[in-house]
Amino acid sequence: MVSALICTHSDLEKDLGQTMLWRQDVDRHAASRLEEARMMALAARPSIVVVDRDLPWAGRLVSALREDGSTRRLSIVVVARGDFDPGEIELLEAGANAILRVPFDTEVDVRLQRLVDVPVRKSARFSVSFTVETYGAGTDAQPALALNLSLTGILMDVSVPLPVGQPLELHFPLGGERPAVRVRGRVQRVAPPSHYGIEFTDVDESTAERLRQFLDGLEQA
Repeated sequence: MVSALICTHSDLEKDLGQTMLWRQDVDRHAASRLEEARMMALAARPSIVVVDRDLPWAGRLVSALREDGSTRRLSIVVVARGDFDPGEIELLEAGANAILRVPFDTEVDVRLQRLVDVPVRKSARFSVSFTVETYGAGTDAQPALALNLSLTGILMDVSVPLPVGQPLELHFPLGGERPAVRVRGRVQRVAPPSHYGIEFTDVDESTAERLRQFLDGLEQA
């Protein structure tokens, strides 16, 4: 059974009530205090942890879950109301897998299901630093710097503006191996002035296996 740990001081049902997390076959747990959330993450081993961005201890929770060997593989999604907040980048860098902004778009269930289905070892983010060649529709390659990487997406620093939703093709090396991998994605979020979260939308099986091996190597380092 799918289970979700929902961490908030407010009632998120009005926001999440129409998503897959409120289906009858989903086992939901709630926590309103930091230690309570950590204990329930250990005890319930949820399929996904939902963290309210506005919690004063949201960053501490994400960091604690990623630092604990028993919970570091959990999928963590942050629910954010209103406009972008710079603290969202800190949450991603601490280990959150995704930011979901309220009001949700029509693809929220697709994103949630992907996080529930993908083993968290694959969706966990790892800090990296390498150059990415970024191609938009009909444009020349633009260089970018990768900041963190998972099997489902990449956070990168780009000097040219990219609108949310723009499709991209990305070429980048993995640990010096050749040829460079090629994936398609789209801009999922923007963190001014120059950070962009890209969700992978098309990764072939051989590339996915190279990504798995590369991330496994980082995990073992």
